[in-house]
Amino acid sequence: MPDSIITREAIARVEPLIRPYVRHTPTIAVDGAEFGLAARPLQLKLECLQHTGTFKARGAFTSLLTRNVPQAGVVAASGGNHGIAVAYAAMKRGVKATIFVPKVSSPAKIEFIRRYGADLVVTGERYADALAASEIFMQDKGAMPIHAYDQPETLLGQGTVGLEIEQDTPQIDTLLVAVGGGGLIGGIAAWFAGRIKVIAVEPEGAPTLHFALKAGKPVDAPSEGIAADSLAPKQVGKLMFPIAQRYVERSVLVTDDAIRAAQRALWDNVRVVSEPGGAAAFAALLTGRYVPAAGERVAALVCGANTTAVKLD
Repeated sequence: MPDSIITREAIARVEPLIRPYVRHTPTIAVDGAEFGLAARPLQLKLECLQHTGTFKARGAFTSLLTRNVPQAGVVAASGGNHGIAVAYAAMKRGVKATIFVPKVSSPAKIEFIRRYGADLVVTGERYADALAASEIFMQDKGAMPIHAYDQPETLLGQGTVGLEIEQDTPQIDTLLVAVGGGGLIGGIAAWFAGRIKVIAVEPEGAPTLHFALKAGKPVDAPSEGIAADSLAPKQVGKLMFPIAQRYVERSVLVTDDAIRAAQRALWDNVRVVSEPGGAAAFAALLTGRYVPAAGERVAALVCGANTTAVKLD
């Protein structure tokens, strides 16, 4: 299916369909000086406060509300977050869900999938292994697949994050977005369509879009590091890639240590809990991998909170 179906107009049509099921998450203003950066206003879009702890609920509900679900229900492969979202959406819509996750998935994410009543299969070492197993299940059982990032409905749902950001902070010039398979940044970039600068942020251990932009096509990349359960597929999606070529200015890479520092800084300064993948975009600002120009109005997306890193006393 051509990427031209992932448009601002299509995202705007999807938004009212999923609105009863998803939160309009807040964008908060902070001062860079709070984080040891230059004193400048920064915006943080807290999609970590979404149902299921990530933006993934948007794409999951878009699939369930715009497609005909068979009696066999739905099937999804996930590093964790997409599986949680599909399980939650299926529960809310009264649909059977089967979720395949790799062994690298965090116990916290596995527990949430179970909590929402999905059938869970843990198999393989990485996301690609779980995806292959889910495709066999789909063929055998006739379940409807909901892809984590390479499916029109997924990109359209995730694009509603961009719609909200524009509604709440129309003044921004630049938005930093973490990238795994690219469904989130693909949908957001399609929404803005070049009207602001979109910067991709990836872990050094999982540079999927970085490699693809250099090669001119999706190619295999390493899938390692602290955020491997959310930002480490083998390749970015084929649907999002032409959108990224057109509308994503560039990809910057951050270290695992930078991601950990961003998690800590978000907690220490604004009491926001973020998983590693969710903090990656802010890590690029915190460590100077992306340095805004004078007067540049910048926002970073904090996109996930499914972690047990914070201990409650």
